[in-house]
Amino acid sequence: MPESPIYKRVLLKLSGEALMGDQPYGIDTVTIDRMAQEIAVVHGMGVEIALVIGGGNIFRGVSGAAQGMDRSTADYMGMLATVINALALQQSLEKHGVATRVQSAITMREVAEPYIRRRAIRHLEKGRIVIFAAGTGLPFFTTDTAAALRAIEIGAEALLKGTKVDGVYDSDPERNANAHKYDRLTYTEVLARNLKVMDATAISLARDQGMKIVVFNVRVPGNMERVVRGEPIGTVVAGGE
Repeated sequence: MPESPIYKRVLLKLSGEALMGDQPYGIDTVTIDRMAQEIAVVHGMGVEIALVIGGGNIFRGVSGAAQGMDRSTADYMGMLATVINALALQQSLEKHGVATRVQSAITMREVAEPYIRRRAIRHLEKGRIVIFAAGTGLPFFTTDTAAALRAIEIGAEALLKGTKVDGVYDSDPERNANAHKYDRLTYTEVLARNLKVMDATAISLARDQGMKIVVFNVRVPGNMERVVRGEPIGTVVAGGE
């Protein structure tokens, strides 16, 4: 396998749940520190890294709406949860000596820069990690869609989606021992089979712009480094159009 990274610039999408560790909700400091350390290692390889983090460990807009809350209000609350996660990860990354900037799609200048595409690219070029918070800044769009959009905007070579399983399956591997894992899929196959890679809007964006997606288990130590080195782990979604 190649010793040097195969990507120059990537966007890493993490769910809010990835920061919980074994806790039922919130942020586990040990987990977020481990994750920051792994990101710092990849950054030290010369890879430019941007991140989008969900807010499901604190609040989910969809579940709030399901309980009778107005969907727009619930989604904005979810966006604010992603800012909390972004600030927590920023602090952990900077403890590991990595210069980091948080850019928010909702203006809150006291804690984060406003999202400006050209400024984000400049930060990456200067060796800073950029964390995109508050999703797209609009309700009815998930952080998956925000990740696909930002990856395309900054010219990332791949969108890396860190999950709790080692790729994309035809059914839930935690419930079905016979679930089949896919090594490679096209965007059309993901949409046609309704596979839970990312939501349909995110997949459609990636398809239209040819944005490669790699789904891998972020809980396994060293996996992030293996992905950027091009090792065949996880599931690749690309091409076929």
